[in-house]
Amino acid sequence: MAPPYSSGGQSYGSYGYGYGNSYRQSSYSHRRKDSDSTSLMEDIRAAVANGVRWSWRFWNERGRHMVLAALVASARRLRRNLTYNRLFSIPHLLVAIWVLVLLWGERWTFHTKVESCRWDKWENWPAGADPHHLVLVADPQLIDHHSYPGRPWFVNDLTFLITDNYLRRSYNQLISQLDPDTIFFLGDLFDGGREWKTAHGDFRDAEWAPHPKSEQKYLKKWNKKYNEFYWLKEYARFGDIFMNPWVKASRAPGAEHKRRKLVASLPGNHDLGFGADIKIPVRNRFEAYFGEGNRVDVVGNHTFVSVDSVSLSAEASPIAQKHDLRPVYKPTEHFLLDIKRLKRRAVEKELRVQRGEEPELKFNHRIENLESANFDDKPFLGKGAPELPTILLTHVPLYRPEGTPCGPLREHWPPAKPPAGQTDPVFPDHRNAISVSRGYQYQNVLSEHHSVSLIEKIGNVVHAFSGDDHDYCEVIHAANQKNVPEITVKSISMAMGVPTPGFLMVSMYNPLDGNGQPLLGDKQPTLQTHLCLLPTQLTTYIRYVLFALLCIALLTVRALLVPVLHLTPFALPEDPWSWSGGGKSGPRRGGFLLPVFKTKVEDYEEYSLPSGGGFGGTSSSRLAGLSATASRSGSTTGSKKEKGHHHHSRRSSHSHSGKTTGGGGGGKWGWGGPKIEIPSDNDDEGYGGHGNVNGYNSGGGYDGGKWKAAKKRGPSSTGPRSAASLVITELWTTLFRVVWMALVVFGWLAYQG
Repeated sequence: MAPPYSSGGQSYGSYGYGYGNSYRQSSYSHRRKDSDSTSLMEDIRAAVANGVRWSWRFWNERGRHMVLAALVASARRLRRNLTYNRLFSIPHLLVAIWVLVLLWGERWTFHTKVESCRWDKWENWPAGADPHHLVLVADPQLIDHHSYPGRPWFVNDLTFLITDNYLRRSYNQLISQLDPDTIFFLGDLFDGGREWKTAHGDFRDAEWAPHPKSEQKYLKKWNKKYNEFYWLKEYARFGDIFMNPWVKASRAPGAEHKRRKLVASLPGNHDLGFGADIKIPVRNRFEAYFGEGNRVDVVGNHTFVSVDSVSLSAEASPIAQKHDLRPVYKPTEHFLLDIKRLKRRAVEKELRVQRGEEPELKFNHRIENLESANFDDKPFLGKGAPELPTILLTHVPLYRPEGTPCGPLREHWPPAKPPAGQTDPVFPDHRNAISVSRGYQYQNVLSEHHSVSLIEKIGNVVHAFSGDDHDYCEVIHAANQKNVPEITVKSISMAMGVPTPGFLMVSMYNPLDGNGQPLLGDKQPTLQTHLCLLPTQLTTYIRYVLFALLCIALLTVRALLVPVLHLTPFALPEDPWSWSGGGKSGPRRGGFLLPVFKTKVEDYEEYSLPSGGGFGGTSSSRLAGLSATASRSGSTTGSKKEKGHHHHSRRSSHSHSGKTTGGGGGGKWGWGGPKIEIPSDNDDEGYGGHGNVNGYNSGGGYDGGKWKAAKKRGPSSTGPRSAASLVITELWTTLFRVVWMALVVFGWLAYQG
């Protein structure tokens, strides 16, 4: 007999099912092709809705109770901490001292160091003089990911934070206390400025200037991750540390009348590279944001000539004989060929400003015939401008013979002691001198040819200042360099290998008459310099370590004396009014694990546990009832023990061994959850190691059918707790309190900058 709904051995039901399935599959595929984005948004909305429903349900059932319990516990703990004996205790006294130590190391020491360099403490000008105050800052060299490529990211970030804060604090004190009229940066503003890929131009390494082997493995990552956008973030970082305080000080009341100037356009080898290794796109980017590296400024009636010496050095490179490096060094050469005219023009503009005239000349407006017009009668600045004392600024120091000593203010090595009867410095003194050497992307001094050429072309150079070396060096050059004195300025950064950073202060006084002629006598000095030293960060950290060791020693002695002299312990006793599970000594205090859902309330009138010992089924409800009744702290009367004889019998049958033995498996855990251990009559210690055996009445908790709060433990009440345990607890508690509070203060100071 054929099956129902069939024809010819083929089932309609089967056919219908197959057809329907095929239809649904084709329809689903069609929907996926037409509305993938709609389905995705529906899935996202459904996931968000489910998350909201689950969160709301959790909040209604348990979340709000947990939050409330946490707030109550926190408030109780705060109240217990805010007592006279705890607030004015030795650990908190040490915290107060730590606050003073950290404020000194992170704030006040910078103020003290810069304050000792005030202008009036070292200037020596005639009475009534009004000198121009200038500060030279060398090699801030902001640390970046190029500086320590092998370090973990969190170590690098911590290094950035510490070094930036050192620069910020030093510079802020420089601005606020010294209030200079002018600041010149002497190059190396960044540490890896030459390494970050430009948005335009060819950034590939030249064939003659490959990266050293130690950096080859990082090049792919640098070129991919650290690009123009990264350099712009470094530029903003520099502006935040150095530019913003200057702008803020310029807007302060009383500063409107001052002519202030900040110049940071002089490039260093870490900004561009050195010589033949410079990439033109890198230099174009630097000059677009900081200005031309070659420039003339008249400041304090002195002419400052800034020279891009790292680009100029490409002309003396052996590579220049094989490859065309003119795009690198020609701009500086053209600048030097026209330097004397540029100097006169700058002096004339400055004098016109001082006389209250327009700084630029105006052409006479007249109508002339083209055939008779006189094109030679063109006004121009500088025709009869006087020559002011000229100061040369270069990132790379001028040439000097090997072993030329740098003087007693050099920190790397003091000068060698001369033999008996000799008054001149020891020469050569290689340890006290700048090394005459070169390497990848650096050269310690300029070539002798370029040094002599610079002095001759610029003319009337009375002083030169340079950077690059990171340490102080003061020399007087040879006769072929016109005996020009030069000071190499210390780095202002703590990460440049010199323990004591610093900056150079220059006081200039050169009064002029209306025509620009000097009012001082001939050969009178017009500038004075002073090296201002900043805090030694290593010394600050050593002080932190020594004080930390002293704190550990004091807290250790105190912890040892607590059980001996019966001192009040700093560690708080456990809170008897909270619950955090069970243990061998009974219910523990200090948690938020009270049941927060409705349970069965049958059979819990007596404060006993069922035979199961677990948290499942009826046992769970009884334990919930026990916990709920415990919160009333023993308010239930003893008459309840007389209700229901079967309850009393059940409790007694399980109280001999002190442990529950009911079903659900052996050990500490039953089928329904952790077993609750009930102390037996033979136990010699109750809750918290005190008092009554069955009732925990000394330590708080269950006491013969009643729950009681813990008795206040006296200073000398240690119970069976060993003296060693008390000492360890006290030492750990006090150390932890001092450490975390000191770290919070240090973190806040670091965050504030």
